[in-house]
Amino acid sequence: MERYICVICGYIYDPELGDVDNGVEPGTSFKDLPEDWICPLCGAYVNEFVLAE
Repeated sequence: MERYICVICGYIYDPELGDVDNGVEPGTSFKDLPEDWICPLCGAYVNEFVLAE
């Protein structure tokens, strides 16, 4: 699964880890994140994330 990085703060969303603290189970791909999910560090919306290289 592909990882995505927040262009605002550098947080990396890793689908293998999910975001359990915010209700996203491990194994959840970035494209399957809930519409209201935001970056847990800075509050950026998913449109502020780009594919990590």
